[in-house]
Amino acid sequence: MSDTALDQGAADAATTDSAAARLKSFVERIERLEEEKAVTTADIAEVYSEAKGTGFDPTIMRQVIRIRKMEQADRIEQEELLALYKRALGMIV
Repeated sequence: MSDTALDQGAADAATTDSAAARLKSFVERIERLEEEKAVTTADIAEVYSEAKGTGFDPTIMRQVIRIRKMEQADRIEQEELLALYKRALGMIV
């Protein structure tokens, strides 16, 4: 085997080790974030449960939160379409 082939093999190993270390770092970061997400999800569920215990409807609260995330123009368009569909189906008098 030539010196060039040996040098190339060493470079490949270093690159592979570096890539493996980087991959491991990404995976570990994602795992930590997934753990944090699980804790946050549990916290959110607890708040919904608390709200339900005081008489609020969690399903409606989720809808309100989804609507609040929307841009105003998108929200208005959606509300207008919903009203149009309801009228077409005889759901609005």
